[in-house]
Amino acid sequence: PPARAAAGFVDYKPGLIAAKLAEGRTVFVDYAATWCGTCRRQERVVSQLLAENPQYAQSMTFVRVDWDTYRNAAVVTDRGIPRRSTLIVLKGDAELGRIVAGTAKSEIRKLMDKGLA
Repeated sequence: PPARAAAGFVDYKPGLIAAKLAEGRTVFVDYAATWCGTCRRQERVVSQLLAENPQYAQSMTFVRVDWDTYRNAAVVTDRGIPRRSTLIVLKGDAELGRIVAGTAKSEIRKLMDKGLA
C-alpha cells in the first residue's frame, strides 16, 4: 500500500492531478519513496515552507506520488520523471518548474513561489 502522505499532502490516485488541474488549481507534485533519504529531506523543507507561508497551501494542491507504487505509471512516464525525489509544479497544461534531488530550502522555496504567480 502507498505510504501515508505527509502533512499538507494528499496521496496520489489515478486522475487526481488531472482533476485538480481541470479545476484551475496549481499542483505541486512530490515523487517520493518512504525509504528515500533525499525525499525525506525534501519533505521536511516543504513542511517548513508550508508552515512559514500559508499562501502556499491556499494557492496549490500538494500531491505525493508513491514511487514504489507508480514508478512505471503514466503519472511518472508521461512527464519524464527521472527518479524519486523529483518535485514539480503544474498549472493548466504547463510545467512551471522542476527540482530533481535538490534539498536546498532556497531552491525549493523558489519552486513553490512559481506556484503562487
